[in-house]
Amino acid sequence: MPPQYERNKKIEENMGLVGQVIKDKVREIHRIGIYTYDDLFQIGCVGLCKAADTYMAEGDACFSTYAYVIIRNEIYDALKYATLRRKRETLTEVYNLPPKTLTAYSDGLMGAELTLDAMQACATGVTAKGIEAIRMLSQGYTHREIGERMGGVSANNVSAWVSRARKFLRSDQSIMDLRGAI
Repeated sequence: MPPQYERNKKIEENMGLVGQVIKDKVREIHRIGIYTYDDLFQIGCVGLCKAADTYMAEGDACFSTYAYVIIRNEIYDALKYATLRRKRETLTEVYNLPPKTLTAYSDGLMGAELTLDAMQACATGVTAKGIEAIRMLSQGYTHREIGERMGGVSANNVSAWVSRARKFLRSDQSIMDLRGAI
């Protein structure tokens, strides 16, 4: 038998291991952020494939034990990356102010809205969409929810739009002055 056939057979025989790892190691699956169960299952399958590619049958090492660890690490790495990404996004939002501050600076926010209106009128394409996404983020929507509202695009597209809009907004001195006033 060719080695590829044996690898695929190992993967097929151990697909249930991915679900077992998720069940054992991921708590509160409904609160894991940007990943759904299906996303985690796919990430786990990548780990299973890596395990099948790197496994060498030496001694008493059982493939399922080896694969369990590789799958777990693959899922943990993805969740860690998602957590770091969420923190980074939260820290860089244009309107990342607590509600108490928002009421204290309502005049400044009205100025911010007017400035955003003016900047959005100057912007085109993705940058304009990004400014609209920034407004929705300030209202508490997630990237995924914004994507659904703006034509069914992915959360990654929304992140790219927001990044482009931030760069555009940072290039305008009136925005930077307004941000310093708030």
